[in-house]
Amino acid sequence: MLIALLADIHSNLEAFRACLDDAERHGAARLVLLGDLVGYGADPLAVTRLAMERVAGGAIAILGNHDAAAIGRPHRMNPEAEAAILWTRTALDAEARGFLATLPLEREEEDRLYVHADASRPEAWRYITDAEEARRSMEAVPHRLTFAGHVHVPQLYGLTATEKITRFRPVSGVPVPLLRPRRWCAVMGAVGQPRDGDPAACYGLYDTDRSQLAWMRVPYDVATTAGKIRAAGLPERLAARLFRGA
Repeated sequence: MLIALLADIHSNLEAFRACLDDAERHGAARLVLLGDLVGYGADPLAVTRLAMERVAGGAIAILGNHDAAAIGRPHRMNPEAEAAILWTRTALDAEARGFLATLPLEREEEDRLYVHADASRPEAWRYITDAEEARRSMEAVPHRLTFAGHVHVPQLYGLTATEKITRFRPVSGVPVPLLRPRRWCAVMGAVGQPRDGDPAACYGLYDTDRSQLAWMRVPYDVATTAGKIRAAGLPERLAARLFRGA
């Protein structure tokens, strides 16, 4: 089975649709949304409704910190993110807010754990940006594979049976074998706001039969997305950074 793993969509409808279409072209049979459907962008309601449709059809969705903030849960954010959250609250309807409120912090499936941030304390929204943070996340759970988002940069960490941890730099479209008995923590990058210098939307495809994971890059209409952000009166940097992937 091929699983599409999408994280950090951030109200970017054009990038979300582009990744969904790409995953369908590749034959993905399962969809997992790893949190932060909303925040930053100008289409929170449309993105949430599309996610709701997919979940009704069997997809998995996880709560992200921006999702939690959008429904009024305590949070700490920089001024630009805070401005976007305050605007997002006015853009969501009751049904969308209710859907976000039902999302779990994590979800188990066979040997896999789906979570938005560090699995050792999902509610703390800690980032996984280096090997020791990845170790902390992997050692806190029994699962062989942990799939996360939150960082907006694709990353892969492996933990061997002798407790040695290694870091891999994913190459777009190149499958990585997630070999046993090693345990793995994969950070999927961002659909809606990449920060690795590549403006193309990023998502993952995991082949359960081969135990292989590939990061996919999908171009989308950045200009349209940025124009919507500007038209909504959101901070200019939230539009400008999409062109740089930064």
